[in-house]
Amino acid sequence: MNNNTNKMVKISLLSALALILMYIDFPIIPLFPWLKIDLSDVPALMAAFGFGPLAGVLIELIKNIVIVLIKGTQTGLIGEVANFLVGVSLILPAGLVYHKKKSKKTAILGMILGAVCMEVVGIIANVYFLLPAYGMQMSPAESIKYITLGLLPFNGIKAFIVSVVTYIVYKKVSVSIFKAEPNFGSPENRTKTI
Repeated sequence: MNNNTNKMVKISLLSALALILMYIDFPIIPLFPWLKIDLSDVPALMAAFGFGPLAGVLIELIKNIVIVLIKGTQTGLIGEVANFLVGVSLILPAGLVYHKKKSKKTAILGMILGAVCMEVVGIIANVYFLLPAYGMQMSPAESIKYITLGLLPFNGIKAFIVSVVTYIVYKKVSVSIFKAEPNFGSPENRTKTI
């Protein structure tokens, strides 16, 4: 199998895994039960590390399109757009930073930057696009409450969980799936361990 075909097959498998993981979700903030955590960003973040940031973005797109085709949408596509925007805001910066110099340090820095971007994009997208599109008109006080008690902790917890799981899993599968060194990087980083 040539390299491009091999890569596309692996991206397809990671997309399928992301889709399956979308079905396993749970709310973590009782005040805002529609904010549900799932681990579907883990395969996308792994692909961003293993194949480059665009592979991660592609998985985010594929999983959201396919979930709508299979399950339909209960939010008029607003939930799926939110999932895509917030997922990409974590995956893209993390993948870009990691691919500058593949190492444990850049993986961690990338995930931290991705978490910050996820928070910022989550707030801006919700306040100016997603909530109005969903018909949820909030007063300034309600918006502040939603942001501080809902979005900030939710996106922070989600980014943390996705990053930790990716960090643990990527190390274990990087050689077999991505043909990368198991210590987050290229052969020159071989002596470093996580």
